[in-house]
Amino acid sequence: MKRRLIAPSILSADFANMGRAVDDIAASGADWVHIDVMDGNFVPPITFGTKMVEDLRGRTALPFDVHLMTRAPENLVPVFAAAGADYITFHLEAAVHAHRVTQSIRGFGKKAGVSIVPSTPGGALVSLLPFVDLVLVMTVNPGYGGQTCITECFSKIEELARLRQREKLDFLVSVDGGINEETGRKAAAAGADVLVTGAAFFGADDKAAFVERLRG
Repeated sequence: MKRRLIAPSILSADFANMGRAVDDIAASGADWVHIDVMDGNFVPPITFGTKMVEDLRGRTALPFDVHLMTRAPENLVPVFAAAGADYITFHLEAAVHAHRVTQSIRGFGKKAGVSIVPSTPGGALVSLLPFVDLVLVMTVNPGYGGQTCITECFSKIEELARLRQREKLDFLVSVDGGINEETGRKAAAAGADVLVTGAAFFGADDKAAFVERLRG
C-alpha cells in the first residue's frame, strides 16, 4: 500500500507569516506544500503569484504542489515551473486544450496534475488520465478556505481509483476541500493518496500529531 501523503495548504496560513507557515509544514512531518494560485477570474479571490513561490522555495526542500485556479493555465505553466513548482495542477474546466497543457507541464520537467470542481463528473477525465501524474478532486467549490467538505464527491475518488487499476495507470488521486481527521479518513477509505488540508492543519495545536493522525 502506498504511503498516504499530507499536503497542508498555505491558503489557510497567516499571509503575514508565510515563511513561518512553510517552516511549520516541514517541522510537522507533512509531505508537500500545497499552494493555491487564484486569479480573481476563474475564482473570485486573488492569492499568490510567482514571487511568493520563488521566495518560499528557499525555505524547504518539500515538493511544491501548485494548484492553478486560473483561466488560461497554459500561460502560467512556464513561469510557475521556473519559480520552483514540482507539481502543477490546472482545472479541466479552465482549459480548452487540456492535453496540450499536460504536455507543457511535463516538458518543463514537472509533474502534471488536473483538477475538477464538485459539479464536474469524474468521467470527464477519462481521456486525459494516461497523461497526468495527479488528479485533484475538489470537495468544495474552489475559491475560499474553511468550507465544509462535500462528501458526495468521494464517489469520484472511488471511480478514479477503479479506473487507475483497470487501465494500469500510475497517477495519484488527491482531494482538497474541508479535509480534517473525520473527512480525511473517509477520503482515504475511498482511495485518496494525497490529502490536502488547510484550516484543520493550521488550527491544530500539535501539527505533527495532527499529520500522523491524518496519515492513518
